[in-house]
Amino acid sequence: MEICRNVKTEAKQLPNKGGTRAALFVYVVAGIDTMAFISNGVSLVTYFYGYMNLSLTKSATTVTNFMGTAFLLSLFGAFLSDTYFSRFKTCVLFSIIQVLGYALLAVQAHFSQLRPFPCKDVPLSQNNQCQSADRGQLAILYGGVYLIALGNSGVKAALPSLGADQFDEKDPKEAAKLSSYFNWLLFFITIGAMLGVTSLVWISDNQGWDWSFGVCSVAVGLAILLLTVGKRFYRNNVPKGSPLMRISQVFVAAFRNRNLPPPQNKDDLHQIKGREPENGTEILQRTDQFKFLDRAAIMRINQEASTSSVHGPWSLCSVSQVEETKVVVRMLPIILSTVFMNTCMAQLQTITIQQSITMNRKIQNFEIPGPSIPVIPQLFQIFLIPVYDRIFVPIARKFTGIPSGIRQLQRIGFGLVLSAVSMAVAAVVESHRKSVAINHNMVDSAGPLPISVFWLGYQFVIFAMAEIFTLVGLLDFFYAESTSGMKSLSMAVSWSSLAFGYFTSSVVVSVINKASGGWLANNNLNRDKLDYFYWLLAGVSVLNFGFYLLCASWYKYKKPELNQENAISDKKAEGKMETCVL
Repeated sequence: MEICRNVKTEAKQLPNKGGTRAALFVYVVAGIDTMAFISNGVSLVTYFYGYMNLSLTKSATTVTNFMGTAFLLSLFGAFLSDTYFSRFKTCVLFSIIQVLGYALLAVQAHFSQLRPFPCKDVPLSQNNQCQSADRGQLAILYGGVYLIALGNSGVKAALPSLGADQFDEKDPKEAAKLSSYFNWLLFFITIGAMLGVTSLVWISDNQGWDWSFGVCSVAVGLAILLLTVGKRFYRNNVPKGSPLMRISQVFVAAFRNRNLPPPQNKDDLHQIKGREPENGTEILQRTDQFKFLDRAAIMRINQEASTSSVHGPWSLCSVSQVEETKVVVRMLPIILSTVFMNTCMAQLQTITIQQSITMNRKIQNFEIPGPSIPVIPQLFQIFLIPVYDRIFVPIARKFTGIPSGIRQLQRIGFGLVLSAVSMAVAAVVESHRKSVAINHNMVDSAGPLPISVFWLGYQFVIFAMAEIFTLVGLLDFFYAESTSGMKSLSMAVSWSSLAFGYFTSSVVVSVINKASGGWLANNNLNRDKLDYFYWLLAGVSVLNFGFYLLCASWYKYKKPELNQENAISDKKAEGKMETCVL
């Protein structure tokens, strides 16, 4: 009777944890966090240049470094989340850091003593008052900016994993919801980004930067409160040790055992049977790739085996630990093959704003602000994501039997194809824009050309679709393929592709400029060869897709090992529960 009572209690408690209700808190918090972060990503150049008196080049470089650092530091946040803190605690801690960063910038923007006299629109008579920011002012500026980058990085690493933890990937019903979760996560991120590039950009332009930074600080503070309110609904993970340490142990043990003969029977390799390993790795079947790493699981059977150092974690690892390392190594080429797409995205975000300034941005009497142009692809994404999740996935699922409709690697590959197509379309649109300038004798005119800015919508809608396939596919892929002890790290690895995309974007422009003799050397887009630049990006994207096909065909999905004892105990528990009900 006592067993029956316990089973009934567990059955009643389980539905109260996790599921879509718990994920809703993550969705909203992700939207708020993105709203604050993206609004600054698209408009900080104006603040740096017009109010902190940084040069235009320095302002653009600082923003690029800020964005790239935020994505790259997610690896640090992931390390803390998987090793020391739970994902929930990591989100709260790093969100507090963000609040401090926004508050620091708000204070600096409010008090003129903490800023140099702004050079923006300074009359010639007051030109002597225009001066560079001193060290103290720059210290406050960079301190606030990189506190935001650090705080946002931890949230990026832990928050998507916290939401995904609310669905059991081993349960067929919840596995389908898990794939849908990443689609709706991007949906709310897109809504947040759209609010950021519209409402918050308007606040900074019309109410002042102190108001804009202040609203960001308050919004993230409210997000912390909302995340905390949902705590009782979460399935919280328990940190299971450093995945980086486990990976390092495999490489060291494999090197130490390099001279040992491999066993004739691969079943003689060290493996933990009958229970879940204590260090957080799942029980995985051995694969034939990277056989040199299998040496880390070779057991010594001679007299040396009596010493503790020989059987220590730096000399002997389980097959599951070795396979966990193989998963990470197999993931690296996949992430590298998506970096160039994010480089194209960075170029599209920056250069397209410059293109829009030369075009007609009016809708009747309203003129769309330049920094708000990214709202165009965001509107497409808000429409396309529900179509993909509610129409495409169920239809594809009927044919493939896969919960997500198609496999993650297929989804990523389709996104890369669309990325190449969008670059080609961007080249065609740019050629048309330049032809309008030539036909109307407005090549050197500073006024807007008689061509609607919505011509840019063609490339935007295709790239929006590419992002839906590739970005969500990457998040889903890395979460599904990583072991339970490195879910946050896998999210950070997927975000690092964006980081390298931002960092390499300026390098790509410089290299192409030098190699081409100055396709983008003029300050006049009507005289530049931007269409040639887009065609080159399209060509390289095709080559990059070929590289991705090689990586994807070579990749071997992880193979969890069925634990018969656990399966039997589960069936017994189900039988007891049925008996209790009867």
